[in-house]
Amino acid sequence: MVRTLLVRGLLLGLVAGLIAGAFAFAVGEPRVESAIALEEAAAAPPGHADHDHDHGAVVSRPVQKAGLFLATGLYGLAVGGIFALVYAGLRGRVGPRSEGGLGLAAAGVAFVAVILVPFMKYPANPPAVGDPETITGRTLLYVVMVLVGLAATAIAVATARQVGAGPWARWAAAVAAFLVPVVAAWLLLPTVDEVPAGFPATLLWEFRLASLGTQLVFWAAFGALFGWACDRAARVPKAAPVAAA
Repeated sequence: MVRTLLVRGLLLGLVAGLIAGAFAFAVGEPRVESAIALEEAAAAPPGHADHDHDHGAVVSRPVQKAGLFLATGLYGLAVGGIFALVYAGLRGRVGPRSEGGLGLAAAGVAFVAVILVPFMKYPANPPAVGDPETITGRTLLYVVMVLVGLAATAIAVATARQVGAGPWARWAAAVAAFLVPVVAAWLLLPTVDEVPAGFPATLLWEFRLASLGTQLVFWAAFGALFGWACDRAARVPKAAPVAAA
């Protein structure tokens, strides 16, 4: 059964990754182009503005755009495989009893814990924003927030299972248990603000929304597809054993 779930997660993760890639190409790429144009205009000497985005680039923009779908597809494969293994451990233990409901709920929780929690503290920045010398520190801080989100989720699930009252009390306890470590991390971890003065606020906001939207599209598509596939598999009647002669 675990092998079947793993294959299902890999394939549907790939499909969801390509769907997210299409969204990122349509919505995010124009903002990346605008950010690159600003970066090149600021770096070019006065009177020598270069509008060719491929000039001096290690990888040309057309190749980068094609690589976007490769990147989101590989991301979907990796996430789909990990999700399937986690899902196999959750079945019958926590969450909704239906296969599809558990898949969709687990995808929603994963989006909040792994994507939304770190995004609220350290949102994505376009290419023209950020000091290359601080990328290691910023990456570590982002990983810390991901770990905080996962830990908060585990604490919330454990807390809900300890509450013996009705569903509303369990939900309230779970939400409170989730928010305490998350809010504490938001307040205690250092803030990273490297947006240069004069950078268009609208472009920054649109890029961040596109980045978050790409992840939302991926997790919504993957959760719906994985849940549908699990429900469909659960409805297929199993073959009866052949009676001995």
